[in-house]
Amino acid sequence: MNKIYKVIFAIGLSVLAGKNAYTQTVPVGTPGLEDYYRRQQLLGKLDSSVSFSIRPLMPSVAFKVRNVFDPDSSLVNEGITKSSGHYRFANGHGEFQVLPFTWQNQFNSHHPYGWNDGAMIPARGYQTMVSGGFYAKIGPLTIQLRPEYVYAQNRSFDGFAEGRSDAELSDYYTFYNKEDSPERFGNGSYNKLFWGQSSIRLNAGPMSLGLSNENLWWGPGRRNSIMMTNNAPGFKHLTLNTIKPIRTPIGSFEMQVIAGKLENSGFTPLNVTANSTGRELFKPYRDDERYLTGFNINYQPKWIPGLFLGFTRDFMSYYDDLNGFKDYFPFFTPVQKVNSGIDGDPFDRDQRLSFYARWLFPKAHAEVYFEYGVNDNAYNLRDFAGSPEHSRSYIFGFSKMIPLKLKKDEFIEVNAEINQMSQTVDRLVRPAGGFYQHYQIRQGYTNLGQVLGAGTGSGGNLQSFDINWVKGLKSIGFGFERFEHNADFYEEYIEDLNSNSRRWVDFAFAAKGTWNYKNLIFNAKLQGIKSLNYQWKMKDPIPGGYYIPNNDVFNFHGELGLTYRF
Repeated sequence: MNKIYKVIFAIGLSVLAGKNAYTQTVPVGTPGLEDYYRRQQLLGKLDSSVSFSIRPLMPSVAFKVRNVFDPDSSLVNEGITKSSGHYRFANGHGEFQVLPFTWQNQFNSHHPYGWNDGAMIPARGYQTMVSGGFYAKIGPLTIQLRPEYVYAQNRSFDGFAEGRSDAELSDYYTFYNKEDSPERFGNGSYNKLFWGQSSIRLNAGPMSLGLSNENLWWGPGRRNSIMMTNNAPGFKHLTLNTIKPIRTPIGSFEMQVIAGKLENSGFTPLNVTANSTGRELFKPYRDDERYLTGFNINYQPKWIPGLFLGFTRDFMSYYDDLNGFKDYFPFFTPVQKVNSGIDGDPFDRDQRLSFYARWLFPKAHAEVYFEYGVNDNAYNLRDFAGSPEHSRSYIFGFSKMIPLKLKKDEFIEVNAEINQMSQTVDRLVRPAGGFYQHYQIRQGYTNLGQVLGAGTGSGGNLQSFDINWVKGLKSIGFGFERFEHNADFYEEYIEDLNSNSRRWVDFAFAAKGTWNYKNLIFNAKLQGIKSLNYQWKMKDPIPGGYYIPNNDVFNFHGELGLTYRF
């Protein structure tokens, strides 16, 4: 890791020559605030050159907001202390702020459900996460210390292994021996302290260089994203990124380059690791730290206001396989395999890439966006043209704000998104495996047992729709989603074992809301989930029958959170 420090800081020294700036982030997934900023941009009240595709947001610079946790000045006008923002010291050269205290709670009645909850784990029962800390600035140096503590009951539940045959268990491990995604995180309660949303940065002009443990979100998606989300805990990484768009004669640019370390969960895919004869099914992962590096860059053309075009790419390898600058930063490796020399390269990296676009229409209070990703690069252009759907995934969504007549600053917000992570029929000719899996790195694209990208995971497909009443930070609404669990696993193994089986599909309906009162922000979600063919199980198989009764379950998912802003 020392080599990475030297390279990144050498690059950064050339950047730190401009006017000092400070960066205070709104962590990815912050209840109420992230959505508020995005809605304000849709309404044309914030800078339309910020893409919202490289997060965490830095509104203090990007939107010139003095206190990023009080964007509507409600603390100044209505807060308990009637004050808001930073405390200055050292004759105005230093600034200090106590960060909001956040307490998030979650409950699942039957089995784990939910994603994009950071350090929380997939678990049944009660789970809680608390976080807080401080932010300080001295000259170009900023320090943000915001650790997170998680406790989960982690109660037992009816998982995949219950009543399975040796063949079914073997097939499960064939798939999940290539991905560190445990069904349950141990056999008892779970508790852990994380660095959370902490960082140390040097800032100059539009650039920031730092060491961070913050969650990242890459891409325009709201419910999911292919490359980076807050589905897993944050990971330690060095970052060089813009803190506001860099304006040029041809348009504006935003970018981020990272280099970091990923950790194993320490758990097996299932608690059962052997078949009935005692044969061990789990293959231990390689005992070496994983190195992840990648970049995200987007461009807003000067001639098409509101349009953002972006490209992301990441590379993952084991530290023992790294040797020299080109291995630590393989960004210029050709995308097409025919030009990369990969056939003769003993260091075959795991990599993914995606293209995305977001088109913002402030006058219509709307946006449309998509992301297209692949996890197996085409051999050449002809290969891609002949089979563009090979190893692909995609996200497509839109949002619309509808003003309410005779109601000042009140709107109906409509959001819809489709997330497709499973393989296409191209798998019959050339299977690509799970999107977050490759043979090079058997832990897969994970950190501490959870996928870094879309929370639906490899093979998971999601269609979601929600409608909300919104006013400022406040929102009340309903959401519906259909979630198909790991279609790749189903198509490869479950369907072949018994043609009577069906896909595991969840239909979920939720009532949700966010409400601010003085220094407080409350958030809540009450969600009922009907799981059809839970765990792909057949309790009462009927030869030749399509519908198999009594294999459906109901799960209640609840969330309740409180944020106190100082």
